Amino acid sequence: MRVAVIGAGAIGGWLTSGFIEAGAEATVLARGASLAALQAHGLGLDDGTTVRRYDVHATDDPAKLRGADILLLGLKAQDLSSLSPVIERALGPQTVVVPAVNGLPWWFFEGFGGPAQGMQLNATDPGGVLARLMPADRVVGTVVHAASFVESPGNIRLVAANKVILGDAGQGGHAAQMADVLARGRVPAVASTQIHRDVWGKLWGNSNMNPLSALSRADLLQILDDDGVRGLAIAMMREMSRLGEIIGLHGFDDIDERIATTRKLGAFRTSMLQDVEAGRTLELDPILGSLVELARKLEIPTPTMDGIYGLTRLLAQSLGEQSQKG
Repeated sequence: MRVAVIGAGAIGGWLTSGFIEAGAEATVLARGASLAALQAHGLGLDDGTTVRRYDVHATDDPAKLRGADILLLGLKAQDLSSLSPVIERALGPQTVVVPAVNGLPWWFFEGFGGPAQGMQLNATDPGGVLARLMPADRVVGTVVHAASFVESPGNIRLVAANKVILGDAGQGGHAAQMADVLARGRVPAVASTQIHRDVWGKLWGNSNMNPLSALSRADLLQILDDDGVRGLAIAMMREMSRLGEIIGLHGFDDIDERIATTRKLGAFRTSMLQDVEAGRTLELDPILGSLVELARKLEIPTPTMDGIYGLTRLLAQSLGEQSQKG
């Protein structure tokens, strides 16, 4: 099995190690210090008890990715569209795409049914480029419940690995095989027949906790311990629950249970807060902007989500301006 990787960072690098552990050959697209480190020392994974190193073919030429059985995308969701020419060069006729991305993915409403059937959202797929390039039938959707970070170029530190859920976005029928491969490679992967619910379920928490943490610079416990901020999170969850009911995703209504689950994560600093602190671009549109756009298209009022999205968008703009001045 040949795996091509675009984005071998915190999550992408970990999943790459899983494919290699299971016997796959990996070619990784990289540049700069990451390219040099991967070519010199391979991919490193530190799980807190053991450090393993994996041989990879590292290259800065997208054409060398072409013909792989699997294309693993470990990119930020907002970067996919701008990299579509690179992705297109990497795709072969039979390549299965495994995108490890956050937010509402481009394939979500293809063949979905209901009032959102076939809907394309500019927040996740401007102009529908990704949907044309990677239709749902060749995609294995993923939901990653794990925490990791890039310790240094080419070296990943795995902090927590709860579960990786894989499901067929369309009628491809590849998810069970992908889950089995990753499970053999030390990744806690499981196959799901309800990947849309899995994506929506993770987003039900991410879409409020991420932007609220970015705005407040607070961890999850600080957010939940503040009556006002927790109230905003609850209002956003209620709006998303109603939106889910409209499009056919029912049962997302036990907010107390979800908050209790979030508390178990402790003083966790969300990925969006980490991006704010590091001066990186925020994953705002895929995580929250997509829901706001969906609600507007369906004419469903979501005033709290709208307001938090607007505030976080202004924050992102301010961070971008500061970065340019720096």
